Amino acid sequence: MSRQPPGLIWFNTAEEGAARAALHEMCAARTWGSALLAHRPYGTAEALLHTSDEATAALTDEGLDQAMAGHPPIGRPKPGDPVSGREQRGMAGAPEALRAEMLELNLAYQDKFGHVFLICATGLTGGQLRDAVRDRIDNSPQREREIVRQELMKINRIRLSRLAEEGAPTA
Repeated sequence: MSRQPPGLIWFNTAEEGAARAALHEMCAARTWGSALLAHRPYGTAEALLHTSDEATAALTDEGLDQAMAGHPPIGRPKPGDPVSGREQRGMAGAPEALRAEMLELNLAYQDKFGHVFLICATGLTGGQLRDAVRDRIDNSPQREREIVRQELMKINRIRLSRLAEEGAPTA
């Protein structure tokens, strides 16, 4: 039998409030967090990720709205949040003109869809992020929600994988 990573051990044994708080920092959708808590303990990190995928797929429109409300716009990571900064690193060194264009595109996207532009930004450059919002802004609201759900699934997987390895985030 393989050894469980320390973060997964922490998550499996943490007091519910602490585990819920850690999950809420990853994804603000309450039903998503409740679904993950309901299946503890997890034998493997992959089982945790599988449950996350199922819970993300099952999110209602309200749940997706909650999740998106917890994400800052691309190019404006949450101040003092190392996770947000790390995930949006591709915009950190972008030229000012690209940052200004991204702000305009973010605002246009928000005006059209009523929520932030959500993308799994990890590993993407500023230009790739700009191109993605350009490509997606002409989508129908229904198509965009499908894409948002898939992007949220990727983000949750990255964040949960880190939790499973490292344990609870520290301030």
